[in-house]
Parts: sequence; C-alpha cells; structure tokens
Amino acid sequence: MTLRRRSPLAASLTLTLVAFVLAPACARKPPPPPPPVEVQVVPVVQMDVPVVGEWIGTLDGSVNADIRPKVEGYVRRQLYKEGQFVRRNDPLFEIDPRQFRAALEQAQGTLARAEAQISKTTKDVERFTPLAAQRAISQQELDNALAAERDARGGLAAARAAVDQSALNLGWTRVTSPIDGIVGIARTQTGDLVNTQTVMTTVSTVDPIRVTFGISEREYMDRAASINRANYPTTERGPSLDLILEDGTVFHEKGRAVLVDREVNVKTGTLTIKGFFPNPHNILRPGQYARVRAELSVRPGALVVPQRAVTELQGGSRVAVAGADGKAEIRSVETGPRVGDLWVVEKGLKAGENVIVTGLQYVRAGTPVTAKPAPAPSPMAQA
Repeated sequence: MTLRRRSPLAASLTLTLVAFVLAPACARKPPPPPPPVEVQVVPVVQMDVPVVGEWIGTLDGSVNADIRPKVEGYVRRQLYKEGQFVRRNDPLFEIDPRQFRAALEQAQGTLARAEAQISKTTKDVERFTPLAAQRAISQQELDNALAAERDARGGLAAARAAVDQSALNLGWTRVTSPIDGIVGIARTQTGDLVNTQTVMTTVSTVDPIRVTFGISEREYMDRAASINRANYPTTERGPSLDLILEDGTVFHEKGRAVLVDREVNVKTGTLTIKGFFPNPHNILRPGQYARVRAELSVRPGALVVPQRAVTELQGGSRVAVAGADGKAEIRSVETGPRVGDLWVVEKGLKAGENVIVTGLQYVRAGTPVTAKPAPAPSPMAQA
C-alpha cells in the first residue's frame, strides 16, 4: 500500500526535474547568420579585343659569314679587335705571304718566257710564209712554224692565267670580311696552320637582326588562308611584330614576319616563321632568346574579365559572380585568349554582371557578400 502511494509522487517529481532541465534549452535562440563577406567586384565588359599571339623566339644575324681562308699557310697576324663592328673588305687576319709572293714572281718569269716564245714563233711564220710561196722552203716547214706559233699562244695564255692565280693567292693572304657586321672571337691564333676548311672567326650582320620562332600546327590551320595568300611572305604584307626582351621591356623597333617555312617539323609539330627587326645600335645580338608578340586579328564585342577573377580547377575555369540578391554564385565559364591582364570569356557570363576579384578564398555558392567596386589599376600597373 505504501509503494502504490509513492509511485505517483515519484513520477511527479521526475517530470518536474525534466521540465527544469529542458526549460533553459528550449529558451535558447538559434545562432545569428554570419556577416556578409566583403568583396571587390569588376563588371564584365564587352569590347573589341585584339587577338594577340606570343611565342618564344631566337635571335640570329640576318647574315652569318664563317671566315675561312682561301689559301693554306701560317697565321702571321690578327688585324681586328674581337667583338668590334667591321665593314666589308676590312682585314681580319694575315697569312704568311712569302711563299705566295715567290710563286707570283715565278709565274711572272714564266710569262716573260712565253711572251718571248710567241714573239719568235710569230716572226718565224712571217718569214716562212713568203718563202713557202716561192717554194724556197717546204710546206712542212711552214706548217711546223704555224703549229709552234699556236702552241706559243697557248703557253702565253696559260702563263698569264698562272700570274693571275698567283696574284689572287697572294691577295688572299689578307683575310677580309665579306660583309658589314659584328666580328666574333677568333678561333685561330698567330702561328696556327690554317687551310680552306678552317673557320677562323664569324661575322654577323645584326642590322637588321633575324628572329626565328615556331607556331603550332593548330595556329597555322587557324590562319592558313591568311598565310597562304599571294605575296604574304614579304616585309610589306607580313604582320607587325613586337619583341619582349629578357628584362621584360619591349624593344623600341617594330619587326616584320617575312618568311614561312614550307613544312611542319615532324619532331616539334611547329611551323617555322622568320622575321626581321631593325637594330640600328646593335643592341640585339645573335643567340638571345626573346618573346615575339603579334596582333593577329580583332574580335569584335568580346566579353572580358580580369585574369585574377578566373580560377582554374581540374581542367576547367570558374568565376564567382556577385548576384543582385547579395549572394555569391559560382559559375563555370569557357575562356578564350588572354589580352594583357584581361581574359576573354566565351560562355558563362553576360555583359554588366559583377565578377568577384578579391576575397575569393572566402566565397562559396550562396555566401552573402557585400560588393564594392575594385579600384581602377594605376597607369604604371597597366604599363
């Protein structure tokens, strides 16, 4: 009987304790939403965009002349300062001329004998001709005199040619530059024995200077109709080129593409193009690497956004858009060519929409954002 009376009382106490424990929990309010993320935005701009290509190029002389001697002999003197500018026919080396001077004198002596021989045979013919007509001498003697005269004339021509050749050989002992240009470091020194296969140095014409670069097969196919039009590979028709040097500066002279190779390189899959740049102060030198940039066409009405607004992930590109509802939206976009610090967007955006350029690491789809216009870049930054 006592147990029965205590059961309702215990149940009442238990319910009171549970209510006392749960009352504070029921009184708690849900946490407030996080504050909006402050971001900077830039509007999507529609504009005419120049399509610019950029490639790695190698500089070389427009003419590179390997200097080889025309005769064999010992180098007697070096007549130029390495690295200096030389004119056509300026002397570079001197080969010991003594043996060639002696050969010239010998040839001149042979020529003198040949001239004396032709004089004698000519007089013989003059004397024998009337005598043979009078039958004072036999016809055979006249024929022999005529043959001797012809032989003497041939000997005279050979002697004159030998003199000319000896004079050339003697002149070739002074090795000269065949072109205007910068002369390189000597590969031979005084006392070396050189021959017609020896490269003594190299002279390069660097004004204009040649740049060689390769375009991909796809780039070629995109512009094959333009490249293969009549008279394309000329300085008047080829596209204008800019040269970006190693220090990031743009060379002050404009170049021209003037030559397109006949075939695609099967190893690299590229088509070689050559251009020329004026180089009046010889600033550019053979062997330098530089980036070659050319404006290929203009794309009208293209949509562009800053490159920093585009995030590349797993082979795709995404941008964050600040919506009119104050929330961020993540969109996949299809990008086109880059133009300076801008990126052409082919699909996924509309003109006038605001893309987020700062605070991207804090933004997810649906994140509340407070959008502020990004400051315009300074003229120095644009340059």
